[in-house]
Amino acid sequence: MPTTKVTPLTFKRKLALDLWRLHEANERREHPLRQLFWECTLRCNLSCRHCGSDCKVKMEQQDMPLADFLRVLDSVSAKTDPRQVFVVVTGGEPLMRTDLEECCREISKRGFPWGMVCNGLFLTRQRFNGLLEAGLCSITVSLDGLEADHNWMRGNERSFAMVSEAIDMLVATPGLVFDIVTCVNRRNYSHLSDIKEFLISKGVRRWRLFSIFPMGRAAQDPMMRLTDDEFRGMFEFIKATRLEGRIRADYGCEGFLGNYEGDVRNRFFSCQAGITVGSVMADGTIAACASIRADYSQGNIYNGDDFMEVWENKYHPYRDREWMRKGECADCKYFKYCRGNGMHLRDEHGNLLFCHLRRLENTK
Repeated sequence: MPTTKVTPLTFKRKLALDLWRLHEANERREHPLRQLFWECTLRCNLSCRHCGSDCKVKMEQQDMPLADFLRVLDSVSAKTDPRQVFVVVTGGEPLMRTDLEECCREISKRGFPWGMVCNGLFLTRQRFNGLLEAGLCSITVSLDGLEADHNWMRGNERSFAMVSEAIDMLVATPGLVFDIVTCVNRRNYSHLSDIKEFLISKGVRRWRLFSIFPMGRAAQDPMMRLTDDEFRGMFEFIKATRLEGRIRADYGCEGFLGNYEGDVRNRFFSCQAGITVGSVMADGTIAACASIRADYSQGNIYNGDDFMEVWENKYHPYRDREWMRKGECADCKYFKYCRGNGMHLRDEHGNLLFCHLRRLENTK
């Protein structure tokens, strides 16, 4: 495999990245649990074109009973301050659970701050109020374009209208931390400025954009994959939007971006899976980021594994990533900053599926 030839980092950026690398090495040693994802259901009320999990309205896998997740939280609180661990409720679509408000009240009672990821379709005023009463601290809602583009992506003609109403509720709620997340694809790429203006007109302050990696339904859909020029154009758009200062745009958490590092998100790249981020999946699997394939699971609560015991004594593939030095990563001089990209971009053999830096260099 030939060495990836990339544009040299500027001196200032290299210095900043070297300091960041020292910080990250310390976090790997200490691996403090800071985010805990709970995949509370695999059911979903949409059938999105880009879905990596292929969730459905009806699933053979049952929702995880609340009592089982509460035992996980008890394991965590026995070893660390629950106020320092942010629980992220995800799915599927969490609002498919009619007992979601009860679940979240119990999370709050145990001292854990919590938030959720939601597609907005079922986020009515009644349910939103119930979630706020249950202690909702933050929420992420998806918007993938203006009406035609968003509904095309989500496969539901009511989706855009419901998301628009949801955004109005979020904006009108003092103290609530929220962001809007957009999957950038070939259909909405040319309309990013229109999406930006729509969000600004709504009063949204935080907007997160991400691109598709080749998993799930998106792997077979060419409309989900940006061209190399569009890929770079997305970063130029985010950089310009941040300089405008009218809305804070950020690229998602994946991928080392070379000289775009520091310009398109608020922190330098690092994959925190298994370092500060853990998860419990609907089937009881103890994992890291919920996007990572099952090959890298570290245990299962239904097999008698205690979450914090696993957190402290396993997760080795996440914390020592020297095993990723193969293929195109073997001789890459930026491996010390990238450390092999995000764990969710590794296949069952540990091979890298997608290199952001290589794609950026393809536009030269």
